[in-house]
Amino acid sequence: MPFTHAFMGSNPVRVTILYVNLPLVGFFMDFFFNIWYYYYEVNRMNELYLVINCGSSSLKFSLYEMPSEKLISKGYFERIGTEDSFYNINYNGHEIGDKVYFKNHYEAVIKMMEELTNNNIINDISDIKGVGHRVLHGGEKYNDSVIIDDKVLKDIYDLTDLGPLHHPGEIEGIKAIGEALPKVKSVAVFDTAFHQTIPKYNYLYAVPYDWYKDFKVRKYGFHGTSHKYITNEMQKKLGKENVNLIICHVGSGASITCVKDGLSYDTSMGLTPLDGLVMGTRSGSIDPSIIKYMIDVGKMDINDIMNDLNKNSGLKGICGKNDFRDLRKLVTEEDSQGILAYQIFLNSIIKFIAEYYFLLDGHVDAMVFTAGILENNPIMREDILNLIDDAMDIHIDKEVNDSIGYGKDKKEGIITNKDSKIPVYVIPTNEEVMIVRDTYEKIKEA
Repeated sequence: MPFTHAFMGSNPVRVTILYVNLPLVGFFMDFFFNIWYYYYEVNRMNELYLVINCGSSSLKFSLYEMPSEKLISKGYFERIGTEDSFYNINYNGHEIGDKVYFKNHYEAVIKMMEELTNNNIINDISDIKGVGHRVLHGGEKYNDSVIIDDKVLKDIYDLTDLGPLHHPGEIEGIKAIGEALPKVKSVAVFDTAFHQTIPKYNYLYAVPYDWYKDFKVRKYGFHGTSHKYITNEMQKKLGKENVNLIICHVGSGASITCVKDGLSYDTSMGLTPLDGLVMGTRSGSIDPSIIKYMIDVGKMDINDIMNDLNKNSGLKGICGKNDFRDLRKLVTEEDSQGILAYQIFLNSIIKFIAEYYFLLDGHVDAMVFTAGILENNPIMREDILNLIDDAMDIHIDKEVNDSIGYGKDKKEGIITNKDSKIPVYVIPTNEEVMIVRDTYEKIKEA
């Protein structure tokens, strides 16, 4: 007699097996089909995706299982193109690495795939279903992540003038992955895309309008992948889409974003990541006339000035240290330059918090501290909140604040008390997860 069995899945598969006087045959066929279908579903639902972040002489990667967002492996290749290049890969509690000469990014990618297969992290390169690339600048062309084709790659080339320090390495990474994994789709995740919702009256500079029309001089903003991740997390925590947030992403690079109704409304970085907050080695916002002054009076070359503003300014320019841990040590030792640098750093953060508080007309659902420095340093978080507590009616819960950070059991939480007008959260950012989410979604949509 006919035998019918229904299997799990969003589109149930019904298999009819006709057999007469052969019950054991039907049983075993049913049994083995169940096993096959189970492994089919597992493999379909748990696919592997790479996240790639390339610099001019470096390649960092993370390997994720999707859609579970489980981190399988991560690693980095440094000093590519030099004789002292090396790599390091971590997986399942193990660490491998060596000093190997990599002539270019392609050779680094080949080595990465060899190590992933040789150490049984993946079975075969065909296990990789997609690759997400962090790309600095999408200009006005891209307000979302996009699958990379020849046109997209050309656009990234064309936008190199806006990202001269980052795009050459990122392009090399895209090309290397394309050569090593020709059948795998790659997705460009732009650092600027989240900020494309900023209104024109917030992104335009008050310079001749032809500068914008002819040369696209405007604010673009950066750290967009981080700010998008935090916005998504806060939408979940607050249970609504139209959130108003002040997000403080403060690490060696730093930016603050004003989120209005769930969208980027303004941000501290500008045409380039040099603008905005004081940072580890970057000056942040300065009077542009300083540049002309240093050319005329300091007899400096424009390239040397830009190098100093990007690599020898900020905390490093004031106290000689760009690592926040070294700065804290100077402050503890009552070093005058260290204290001065710390005060300048704090003030630059307070100014943007205050500006965005008023941009939101005081209707702020939450403020979020994220990225390396603010995720891990209770003292700095407390110092910031103490400077704005009366004006913004924000009151720290010192015990909770002190329990969150590097070496602590807790990594996130609300660090203000119930009497605060605005709750302040500490939430670790995860740009790699945001990149792999976008990559997974774009490839599934394709």
